[in-house]
Amino acid sequence: MATPPSLEEGQSTTKPPRFNGQFYGWWKIHMHDYINVEDIELWDVILDGPYIPTKDVLDGDLTKVIPKTRREYNEADKKKIEKNYNANKLLVCGIGPDEYNRISTCEMAKEIWDCLKTAHEGTTQVKDSKVDMLTT
Repeated sequence: MATPPSLEEGQSTTKPPRFNGQFYGWWKIHMHDYINVEDIELWDVILDGPYIPTKDVLDGDLTKVIPKTRREYNEADKKKIEKNYNANKLLVCGIGPDEYNRISTCEMAKEIWDCLKTAHEGTTQVKDSKVDMLTT
C-alpha cells in the first residue's frame, strides 16, 4: 500500500483523514481507525446501514413490524438515528470536492462508503476477473 507523498490535511486527531481521489487504500484504513476511535457504533452504521425504528402492529391474527413515524421516536431511537448523521458527517468531511461530486446523491453513510469503495476498488466481480486474468 502506497503512502501519499505529501499529505494535505488530515494528520490530526481532530480532523478525519483527507481523501482527494488518490491513495484510496491508505485513506480507507486511516478512516476506519478514525471512525472507530470517534465512536465504534459508527463503523457498524457504515457497514450495516442505519438503524430504522420499528413497532409491532397487530393485523388480525398476525403481527406486522412497520417503521415508526418520526413523532413516535423515543430518545433511544433518536440517539441511534443520530449515528447515521454522525457517520455521514465524518465521511463527507474526509473527502475533497471531486470525490464529493461522486457521493453527493448518497443519503446514508453506508451508501457513501459503498460508492467510494466501488469507484476505487471495483466490485467483487471486477476483482475476481482481474485475479483470473492475472493467473492465466
